[in-house]
Amino acid sequence: MPAGARRRPLTRGRKRLSDSAGRAFRHQVPHVRAHAARSSGKTLSHSSSRLIHTASWPRRRCRRHHGPPPPRRSWLPRQRGERGAPEGTELYIVGVHLYLQDEHGRILLGLRHPDSAYAPATWHFWAGHCEREAVVACLVREAKEEAGLLIDPGDVGFMHLVHLIDSPRALPRIQLVFRARSWSGTPEVNEPDRCVEWRWWQPQNLPAVVVPYTRTAIDGILARRPYSQVGWA
Repeated sequence: MPAGARRRPLTRGRKRLSDSAGRAFRHQVPHVRAHAARSSGKTLSHSSSRLIHTASWPRRRCRRHHGPPPPRRSWLPRQRGERGAPEGTELYIVGVHLYLQDEHGRILLGLRHPDSAYAPATWHFWAGHCEREAVVACLVREAKEEAGLLIDPGDVGFMHLVHLIDSPRALPRIQLVFRARSWSGTPEVNEPDRCVEWRWWQPQNLPAVVVPYTRTAIDGILARRPYSQVGWA
């Protein structure tokens, strides 16, 4: 280029390229010229190679914008919040409960500590909150840790589900009740800050103060109903 001459801006069709796009285009021109020379056996000028390069853009745009659409990922829920819950749903607390009956038909209940935040000095199933694990694995693990009971997962069967909400502003809960057909060990008070006593009760003579949804679940099990709900209008 002669000294003092100004470089003409590069264009795509009638659209002027930005400085960064122009630099990228100038970098691509030698590769297009080399490819054209190998194909035809001739040496092409700068302007000819530029025409060859730009002639392929409309086809590229057609392939990019008018090709078959990508598959719709309808199986992916729309996300919100840090935990990625699907939009419009509520997070639930899952409780796991153990229903044990001895050879006399009595049901095992534990007396909650009087300083418990939930249902103090009230009789309740053995219960635990399910963390990131299978519910039966949670039941087997915590029954051993909290009550000293050894349970084979193969001897555990589902008995009842209680769909519970304590108040309009509280998180809803799914309370799962499982029965162990057999176990080994004697109930022990391993966590006295939570449970101060274990006792066997006849289903017809339950104590006066029982967690309400526990009584609902027992009534449902005796009536062979798999589902109950508490607190919903």
